[in-house]
Amino acid sequence: MGNLHKPGGNPQVRPELMEEHLRATGGKVITRFPPEPNGYLHIGHSKAITVNFGYAKHHGGHCYLRYDDTNPEAEEEQYFTSIKESVEWLGFEPYKITYSSDHFQRLYDLAEELIKRDKGYICHCTGIIFSCIVLIIAEEVHKGRGGKEGRENPRFECIHRNRPIEESLREFRAMRDGKYKPKEAFLRMKQDILNNPNPNMWDLTAYRVLEHPHHRTGSTWRVYPTYDFTHCLCDSFENITHSLCTTEFALARESYEWLCDALGVFKPAQREYGRLNLSGTIMSKRKILKLVHGGYVRGWDDPRLYTLVAIRRRGIPPGAILSFVGQLGVTPAYTTIDIVKFETIIRGYMENIVPRLMMVLDPVLVILENVPDDFHQDVTLPYKKGDPSYGEHTVPFTKRLYIERDDFRIDPPKDYNRLSPNGVVGLFNADFPIQATSYTADSTGRVTEIRAKLLNSGPKVKAKAYVHWVADSPKDSSPVKLKQVRLFKQLFKSENPDSNPEGFLADLDPHSEECYENALIEIGFQEIRKNSPWRENEGGVPEERGRPETVRFQAMRTGYFCMDKDSTEDEFILNRIVGLKQDAGF
Repeated sequence: MGNLHKPGGNPQVRPELMEEHLRATGGKVITRFPPEPNGYLHIGHSKAITVNFGYAKHHGGHCYLRYDDTNPEAEEEQYFTSIKESVEWLGFEPYKITYSSDHFQRLYDLAEELIKRDKGYICHCTGIIFSCIVLIIAEEVHKGRGGKEGRENPRFECIHRNRPIEESLREFRAMRDGKYKPKEAFLRMKQDILNNPNPNMWDLTAYRVLEHPHHRTGSTWRVYPTYDFTHCLCDSFENITHSLCTTEFALARESYEWLCDALGVFKPAQREYGRLNLSGTIMSKRKILKLVHGGYVRGWDDPRLYTLVAIRRRGIPPGAILSFVGQLGVTPAYTTIDIVKFETIIRGYMENIVPRLMMVLDPVLVILENVPDDFHQDVTLPYKKGDPSYGEHTVPFTKRLYIERDDFRIDPPKDYNRLSPNGVVGLFNADFPIQATSYTADSTGRVTEIRAKLLNSGPKVKAKAYVHWVADSPKDSSPVKLKQVRLFKQLFKSENPDSNPEGFLADLDPHSEECYENALIEIGFQEIRKNSPWRENEGGVPEERGRPETVRFQAMRTGYFCMDKDSTEDEFILNRIVGLKQDAGF
């Protein structure tokens, strides 16, 4: 990013265009983040947001949030709202929020000007699409562009390309006024279809007919500009100094610059950087929509997805995302990051901001036989051992305790150091270990109750291992019962779901989520719930208090968790953000 030009450093077709531009900007860096409001943003967009907003901020400039709302058939209000919220969640404030539709009249006027300059024409070929390579059956256009990959046959001009200027102008106005149905007429740019090897110079579409009301302009327009026509011109209108985009738009730079010069307007400088992708998941809006509509996930914000709304719901802090993007850096290379690395960075970030609690996912009752029924001790626990700044809290220690069912084995292996018949195990934060004396199991062999004694008299016994626990003490409202705890792993079986010969849906892992319905947590949870987010990393992103995903903590030996949005004031649902260490299972 340090090698990019300074404001004023990109040449113009006329010098006065740069003079006007610098007067308007005062020589500041001006960037923009221009999402299409046809779906939710994903983890890859976090890099685009960080690059555009971060570059402008670093240089004391401004960054627009501009909605590229030129396709009313695919746009919904929920996407506009979510995009803005995601940008703000990551800690960025747009200089201005704008819309491509702000400029519909100006864009239309420039489209007429393009025709008048003999740089555009109306085409009636069937099935032309909006940019680059034809993906639907459109025989005339497909052949004109050279057929498959542009090499099947020699390229040739459209039969409408050299129609008189006045005729194209008349036909364009007829498109505007309702004479033509969708796909019956298009405005195409007169570029260099015969000689240029770049498919982005093969007479791209500038305008098409769409019979669908626009969310902002209603039924005012029947013709809508394409991305290839709109993007560079809106950049020009907003005096963008650095039009930063991912490398899949590298070939589009030529057509971007061509159109600005053809119309004689200020030409921003497009520059490209490598896109961010994660292995083991999908980013395609179309494919995520299939998952949502097919009921494979809870919605766009299912924590197993990597949309930004899903990442937020899963409890990953915005500062952790910025840390992740920052550690990757910005290069021209397309970057696919292993989810293991992503989770390692998140885990390292969480280590410094969350308190610790004891939570039992699959509880089994332990009754201490050698203490009275009213046995009760207050145990003071730090929210983070070794760091008094996190504070402390008090939990009860009583005759009845719950431990993890997996922390007791009837026939343990040799290297097993947790609880077993007649075995001894320590209890985290308690003064004395316990020794199992007997147990009860159901007809399936599942242990339902353990009898033990507290080794608080006689020679001191040193335990080889320690387990977490939660005490049963109704007067202390302990334990806190959890309606559900959800543990997640990769949604797909393979690192590349699209490589499955039967399609990405066949690659779904049916065991990507495990739910615990009887989990218990210590009473410190209530204080954390009311006072979260507990703390932020230095230089982190402030978060809105009162949101469920900000209720984060580390469950000892289990992982980092947050409260899910499905929780109520009385019923709590938790999501595991990430485990304490990477493993293949839960």
